[in-house]
Amino acid sequence: MDPNYKARKEAFVSGLAGGSILEINAVTLVASVSVFLWSILQSRLSFFTPYSAAALLVDFLLNVLAILFATTLYCSAPLLLNLLLVSPALLILLSTKRPRTPVRAKPPRQSATAGKDDPKHATVLPESLPIHPFLTTYRAAMMIITCIAILAVDFRVFPRRFAKVENWGTSLMDLGVGSFVFSGGVVSARSLLKSRINGSKRVPLAKRLVASTRHSIPLLVLGLIRLYSVKGLDYAEHVTEYGVHWNFFFTLGLLPPFVEIFDALAAVIPSYEVLSVGVAVLYQVALESTDLKSYILVSPRGPSLLSKNREGVFSFLGYLAIFLAGRAIGIRIIPRGTSSSRSPEQARRRVLISLGVQAFVWTALFVLNSTYVMGYGANIPVSRRLANMPYVLWVSAFNNAQLFVFCLIETFCFPTVHRTTTQKSEHERVAFATSRIMSAFNKNSLAIFLLANLLTGAVNLSISTIDANTAQAMAVLIGYSSIITGVALVLHHANIKILPF
Repeated sequence: MDPNYKARKEAFVSGLAGGSILEINAVTLVASVSVFLWSILQSRLSFFTPYSAAALLVDFLLNVLAILFATTLYCSAPLLLNLLLVSPALLILLSTKRPRTPVRAKPPRQSATAGKDDPKHATVLPESLPIHPFLTTYRAAMMIITCIAILAVDFRVFPRRFAKVENWGTSLMDLGVGSFVFSGGVVSARSLLKSRINGSKRVPLAKRLVASTRHSIPLLVLGLIRLYSVKGLDYAEHVTEYGVHWNFFFTLGLLPPFVEIFDALAAVIPSYEVLSVGVAVLYQVALESTDLKSYILVSPRGPSLLSKNREGVFSFLGYLAIFLAGRAIGIRIIPRGTSSSRSPEQARRRVLISLGVQAFVWTALFVLNSTYVMGYGANIPVSRRLANMPYVLWVSAFNNAQLFVFCLIETFCFPTVHRTTTQKSEHERVAFATSRIMSAFNKNSLAIFLLANLLTGAVNLSISTIDANTAQAMAVLIGYSSIITGVALVLHHANIKILPF
C-alpha cells in the first residue's frame, strides 16, 4: 500500500470523539422498526410465505439495506427513516384484521398406545430448549449492522461520529463491538441450560478448560491469519484500537476458557449478573487506584508484548464482563418457562418482565456510573479502548433493551409462536415468524463476519475508499451487502454451519 495513502487512511479513523447516545439509539431503532414492518407484512398478509423473488427483495430492503441507509444516506435524519418505515406498518394494522390462523399446521397424529395410556402424550413438547424468533432476529440484526459498518467506515459517506472513538466517548461502532460479545454470551447459555436439563454430572474444571480451549482454536487461528495478513500486506491499521498485534479474534478466542473459570465460581455466586458487575467493578477500581489507566492510554510502547498490546490485553476484562452479562440474560430467557402451573402466556409475560427489569437496572447503573445525577453519580466517561465499567454497563443496558423490543414485537405480531404444543407446529410457527435473511445471518454469524472482513480487506486494497464519492460508495456497499447476504442464504438453504459461535 502506498505510504501516503496508508497514512491518510489511518488518520481517517484516528482521533475521533464519537457522538451522542440518543443519536445512536435513533439509528439502531431502524433495525427494530424494519423488523416490525416485516412482522406486520407477514402476520397480516403472509407476504413472505411462500418466499418468492419479491419477498426476497423486500426482506433484503427491510433487514439489510434499511440499516445501510440509516448509517449512510439517512445518518443525519434517522427519525425520518424510522417514520418512513413505521407508516406502512401502521396503515396495514389499521386496514386489516389479525388472521385467526397465521400459519397452517396439521394436528399431530396420536399413536394407539398414546391414546390409551396418555391422551396428551402426542401434544406435549418434551422438556427442551425452544428456538425464539426474537433471539434469532436480535443476533442477526446485530451481525448485519456490524458487517455493514466495518466496510462503510472506510468511506466518507459513513459519518466520523459513528466510527470508533480514540479514548473517550460513545459511537455506533463501539457499541457494535460490545454487542457482538454480548450476543455470544447470550447463546453460550444454551450449553449450560442443556446440561441442567439433561441432569449431567458436573464435568471437572480441568476437562472443561481443555474442551473450551479446543473450541477457541479456530478463533485464535483466525486471529493469527488476520495478524499476518495485515502485517504482510502493509494494510492500514489503527494501533490504539487493540494494540500492535492483538485483534478482535484473539479477544473472542480467549473468552471461552475464562468463562469456564467463572462457571466454577457460579457454584458460590449463582448470579451471572453479580459476576459480571464484580469483574467490571474490580477492573474499574484497578484503573482508578493504580497507574493502569495511564499505562494503557499514554505510556510509550515498550519492547515487550504486553506493552505493545496493552489495549487488547486489559480491555479483555471488560469484554469478559459483557460476555457474562449476556450469559446472565440468556439463562433467563432461553428456557421454555412453562410448567403445570405456568401457561405459555404467563411464561412469555415473565420473559418480557425480566427483559424490561434488566434493561432498566443496567440503564440506571450506567447513568449512575457515567454522570453526576444531581451530584450522586461517579461521572466516569465511557471508553471502548479501556472497556471500562461505563462501557460494560452501556453495552449491557442497550442489548437488554434491544432484546425487550424484539420480544415485544414478536409477542404482538405472532402471539401464538410461543404457545405451540408439538415439535412440528413449533418448527412451522418459528419459520413463519422469522425472516429468511435473519435466520441465515444467525446460523453462520461468525463465518459471515469472517467473510465480511475478507471482503473489506479486498475492497480497501482495490480502490481508494476515502476518495470515493457518495454514489460510488453506495454502489460498493450495496454490492458488498448483497454478496454477504447471498452467501448467508446459500449456506442456510444448504443447511451448512461452518463456524460455531
